[in-house]
Amino acid sequence: MAEIPWWGLPLIAALFALVGAGVTLLVTARDHRLHTRGSRNRRWYAERKDAYVALMAAYERVVHRLRTGYTAGITEPDPARYFDEVGPALMQVRLIASAPTRSAALAVHLVLEQLHNRCPAPGTATDRPFLELLGHVPLLMHEFEVAVREELGIEPSPPPEPGGASVPEGVRELPR
Repeated sequence: MAEIPWWGLPLIAALFALVGAGVTLLVTARDHRLHTRGSRNRRWYAERKDAYVALMAAYERVVHRLRTGYTAGITEPDPARYFDEVGPALMQVRLIASAPTRSAALAVHLVLEQLHNRCPAPGTATDRPFLELLGHVPLLMHEFEVAVREELGIEPSPPPEPGGASVPEGVRELPR
């Protein structure tokens, strides 16, 4: 029978301890990387959604102000107020949006900017072009919303329930 040297058992124990520590380190690093990636993705999604909602709300406020101002007889909207209200939200969207979403947001901005900086020719009726341009804003806003939904992967219907069949809309389940 062969004898194990006195240093063999501590060497094997130390070797297994190092391998165990190495495996633990690798698993911990992998879990940390996955957790960091997940939180970064959630933060990215939340930042984009917040920026898009802020810009849409600013656009809606401006359109409402233009409509109520027009009905009240205000013929010259304040461009400085428009840029103060929409500027910061638009800059955020320009920085973080994809090309289609950025183009849709800038299309709405261009029309609203034209409405605020209009210079009517003397002696002409300017009501019709103003109302026509104002009528284009909801269509452009819809294009912006579609681009945002596509970019963020937002579906108009809720996701299916886990483990169960989804019930079509308008159909009620019978009690059990």
